[in-house]
Amino acid sequence: MTHLPRRRFGAGLLAAALAAATTGLAGPAVAQEGTIRIVVGYPAGATSDALARVVAEHMQNTLKQAVIVENKVGAGGRIANELVKAAPADGTSLVMTPVATMAIFPHSYAGKLRYDPFKDFVPVAHLSNFQVGLGVGANVPAKTLAEYVAWVKADPAKNGFYASAASGSIPHFFGVMFARSAGLNLTHVPYKGTAAAMTAIAGGEVSAISTVAADIRALVQADKARLLAVAGEQRDASFPSVPTFRELGYDLVAKPWYGLFAPAGTPPATVERLSKAAVAAITDPALHKRLVEMGLEPTGQGPDRLAAALKEDYERWGPPIKASGFQGD
Repeated sequence: MTHLPRRRFGAGLLAAALAAATTGLAGPAVAQEGTIRIVVGYPAGATSDALARVVAEHMQNTLKQAVIVENKVGAGGRIANELVKAAPADGTSLVMTPVATMAIFPHSYAGKLRYDPFKDFVPVAHLSNFQVGLGVGANVPAKTLAEYVAWVKADPAKNGFYASAASGSIPHFFGVMFARSAGLNLTHVPYKGTAAAMTAIAGGEVSAISTVAADIRALVQADKARLLAVAGEQRDASFPSVPTFRELGYDLVAKPWYGLFAPAGTPPATVERLSKAAVAAITDPALHKRLVEMGLEPTGQGPDRLAAALKEDYERWGPPIKASGFQGD
């Protein structure tokens, strides 16, 4: 399958990553003594990577200490978490991760996960929220969510398929939640990453997609896809004309986030120092604007908020994951 060029999924993200690389934030594979490394479980150019790099640059200036980003790609982000779990608890190793690896995977990989998000990590900072939504390809006749539901019900054997960028992801399970709420029999079609999923929706290989809203923006702008609804409490600033599911009568809210964690046992004073630097980065007006332009909802909150979000989402996603019957290998 031919992947869409990465630049089509957000030139701003790639530019952020390239700019960070030119300032030395990409760093060597092994951090030098005293250097803080932020480990990311996703490739360069991904939203999480771009976020980590702009935060690292600001933290470096605040802390007067080298801060680098390491990409440890694989297993949906689990490898990065395992690496930081085993790192010295001295504040030099952090992991920046989306909610899925901490609140979803304990359910979807029950008994197989090599870390415990509550016991093996210390929350440092809640960095950003992001939106998920339901989109359809340009070949689908439905222009609204109501029309899409009617279209699927008219021929579920033909129309009842939706894609996501990965099995076990929040978009995967949000699709399960939506299907139950709408009384639809939808079949999940997982792809190996965002590029493959977007290629499929643009080419008509699959009719619908549950996705991070920012990831489908390029296709919407090119009239190759439509975003029908988003799952935030408010509309996505990048898609002001797209309604929320709640506006359309579905009590569905997903609040996925990116957070910064340290290994368990990291001294409280060290956590506080790192947290203040990370929060200062997110709340810096120029950086805040930059993140909004990347399709994120910057939060910039401390350890208590991240701990609360982790608990809330762990409890929120347990039932739909169980209902889906999904178990990762």
